[in-house]
Parts: sequence; structure tokens; C-alpha cells
Amino acid sequence: MADFADTRVSTAGLGTALGTAQTAPASGACLVTVGGITVTARVATGLTVAAGNIVLLARLRSTYYVTQVVPAAPTSTPAPPPPPDTAPPDTGDAPPAPKPTVRTGTLTCVPTATACFRDGSWRSDGDPTNSFDLYQGRYGGSSFGRNTGCAFYGSKPHTLAGATCTKATVKIKRLSAGDYSARSATLRLVTQTTRPGGAPTLNETTSGPSLKIGDSSTFVLPTSWGQSLIDGTRGGIAINVSSDDPYIHLAGRGSWSAAFTVSISWRRSS
Repeated sequence: MADFADTRVSTAGLGTALGTAQTAPASGACLVTVGGITVTARVATGLTVAAGNIVLLARLRSTYYVTQVVPAAPTSTPAPPPPPDTAPPDTGDAPPAPKPTVRTGTLTCVPTATACFRDGSWRSDGDPTNSFDLYQGRYGGSSFGRNTGCAFYGSKPHTLAGATCTKATVKIKRLSAGDYSARSATLRLVTQTTRPGGAPTLNETTSGPSLKIGDSSTFVLPTSWGQSLIDGTRGGIAINVSSDDPYIHLAGRGSWSAAFTVSISWRRSS
């Protein structure tokens, strides 16, 4: 085995060196080769030295002391340490639920039919029955009964089933009939989605826009009305009063392409 010698001696006579033990300790000393010279070195109490060990020596003047056995170099590369545990600490709380995805939009519903019911039947004395204008009340002095005008929307609003209505509007235009002052038709929700054989079933009511003859309006309906159309519990909108007045004539789809078009703004979470 090669000898190691790297002796550094201070001005006070104290230095350190590496040497090779030639014997095991006996009576507290062993033989050590240092710098090509074999010397007797005292061994620190409790230190185990074997022949061939590389030892660290301390020299005080002419006496050497074995203070430590230098371990041999490793024969293989040490295994890398395990990766740190990156899992978050367990607080005992359940993780929050993911935020829902919210979608929004607007559905435009053109009426599948506009019609007018009077005296037990649907009028066909002007436009075709399913494109008729909408009338409310009774023309002054007429022997005919009161009119109920209706717009039906079929199944299209129900394609939004499960969505929430955030706004609903309807386009209305007043045509010539009755007096020229601004008048408001009374709007009603209708149960049927298509024109029935008999009278329509009328439900909720609200006052429509105040219009002079020739005026048109995009009128904001109660949000609950839009929801009823979405849910399918209601299928149309009518104009109706329980008295003869005011007598009002509103455009149906035969007179105005936008007549009674409903727009439903909606929101859906998933």
C-alpha cells in the first residue's frame, strides 16, 4: 500500500500528517509509516486501529499520536436521497367543490301561429287563421263578441329546459282600430303551445306597452313569464280584456314579420 506523507509542522513544533498503520496497537502504541519512515505512534484511548489503516497523526515535537482512522473511499456511488414529500398537509377538511361552468345566451322564438278567437271560433275573415292579427275587446256597436288575440310558440322555448330565464321581451306593433290615443293591451299567458280547436286557456296577466296607432315596442315581460315558456307550463301570449274597451288591434305575423317575436335570455350551470 502506498505511503501518505503530508506533514505540516508549526513553529511551536505541532503538526498533522497522514500515515499507514503497520501494526495493531499494543500497550497503547503502534507502528506507522509516514513520509517513508516507520515510527512508533501513541494511539488515542478507545481508538481501534488495524494494520493497513490510513490514520491521521498529530506530532508534538518528536512524538506522534494517532488521533483518527481515515475511512476508505466508497466503492460505489451513494443512492440519491428520496424525493421530498410534496403532498399537502392533511388538514382534515374536504377539498372545495369545483366551480360550476356557467353558460348564457338568448333564444329568439318567432310565433308558429298568430290567431284571434271570437264568438266561439277562430277568425278567418281577413288573414289566414294562423297568421291573423290580434284584437282585444269589441268594436263599438258591433254585434260580434269580444276578441282575444293569441300568439303561439310551439316547442322551441322548451328547448331551453333546465335553464334559468334572466330576461324576456316581446315585439308588439299597434295597427289602426279604435281611437288614436295611446292605449295598453292587457297581456295574458296562454297554456297551449299551438292553436287549440276551442278557446285558449288564459292565465297570468300584465299590462302591455302604451302605444299610439303605428307605434311599435320591444316590451320587457316579467321574467317569470319567460321561465314558464322555458319550463313548458305555458305556450303562448294573448291580449284580452273582460270588457269591450279598450278595443285594440295589434299586428300578427301576416301584417308584420316581427310580430310577437319573443326573445329569452338564459343562464345554465353545469
